[in-house]
Amino acid sequence: MVANLDIISKEMIKPSSPTPDPLRNLKLSFLDQIAPPIYIPLIFFYKADQLDTCKDHAQISQLLKRSLSNVLVQFYPLAGKIYSDQFSIDCTDAGALYVEARVHSDLSNVIENPIMEELKQCLPLEPNGRGSDAVAEAKTILLAVQMNLFDCGGIAIAVQMSHKIADGTSLVTFMKAWAASSRGAADTVSSDFDLESLFPTRDMSSFGYMRTTRIIKEKIVTKRFVFDKKKVAKLKEDGVSGPGSQVKDPTRVEAVSAFLWRHFIEASKGKMVAAAHAVNMRPRMNPALGDNAFGNIYTYTVANPMADGEKGYHNLVCELRNSIRSINCNYVKKLRSGDEYLKILENTAELVSKGDVELCKFSSWCRFPVYEVDFSWGKPTWVCTTTLPFKNLVILMSTSCGEGIEAWVNILEEAVPSFQGDHV
Repeated sequence: MVANLDIISKEMIKPSSPTPDPLRNLKLSFLDQIAPPIYIPLIFFYKADQLDTCKDHAQISQLLKRSLSNVLVQFYPLAGKIYSDQFSIDCTDAGALYVEARVHSDLSNVIENPIMEELKQCLPLEPNGRGSDAVAEAKTILLAVQMNLFDCGGIAIAVQMSHKIADGTSLVTFMKAWAASSRGAADTVSSDFDLESLFPTRDMSSFGYMRTTRIIKEKIVTKRFVFDKKKVAKLKEDGVSGPGSQVKDPTRVEAVSAFLWRHFIEASKGKMVAAAHAVNMRPRMNPALGDNAFGNIYTYTVANPMADGEKGYHNLVCELRNSIRSINCNYVKKLRSGDEYLKILENTAELVSKGDVELCKFSSWCRFPVYEVDFSWGKPTWVCTTTLPFKNLVILMSTSCGEGIEAWVNILEEAVPSFQGDHV
């Protein structure tokens, strides 16, 4: 466990060459504007035996800083800050925060027995910051990295990217580019930052939308549940075995999401519970966008609210599939105008605020190629996220073998007993 951690140094890493004047003001899209003021966290763990053929920790840190400086030339908005009007990014080359820390523990203990409060120590910034200070921080530091040096010789590279500028897909695209720079590999993918031309900036001063995943004051507890290959197969089998089942081939994400949705329903004490799933819009646009399209290019689709006992597990799988598949090129075309999408968000928020409906939200990172992030000493042994300050939010990640799923469930502390036992 991460019992003792000492900060060795902190510095700002600037791009290795200045951003040209014509690129110094980058407009945010309206999807960026409505993104929550938090950081998306990922931690990449590399065991000591992977580093045997590499240089010592000091040289590895220098390599990381040098390659980070180089890749920030390509990802120049990450070295800037968001203007106070929240319409654009000031690409000032202020830099990304780089922290180096010594962890007095064995890395294998963290991997074998991950404890959330201790994983959070590996992050460069407070993940659950609240209030005006946290919001301001998310605008002035857009990228933060912490290199954690374990006594055993292993390392963990933690990264946090402001959600105000990009989504998880963009974060992983950046990490792959940084790793390629560290290896000395030529990165042939050129990132596209012109999202505002697709989803134009809007004046939000008269928009009363309060996010359904708003940051809350109550204590959030994050529980990790592992669904191995065998358990996923059983859930998929259950998803097709019910009477009148319409889904013959549920994906592992559909199966696990429906299982957890059913559990949220059972724990809701009779309330209606809707399931919202984040959907990457890049491949669903016409023409489709690649992962190099940088920004918040996702939307939430909401499956119909359900009450306990109303429908079986296989029906929940079907509801999820139908809602996710409704996000197509025609939907995205309507969303680009902004008006209809913002009305949907407001209506959903109103239902939740009135207490008519509970909302559980899912975001699948299962297709993110996080286990391909090789800085020159091999692929990570384990990749994880940490806690996020939202009630009833589930992050799904692939296990290292690629066939199972790790579900990171963010719930109120008082709800923890409902998620313990053999049923989860």
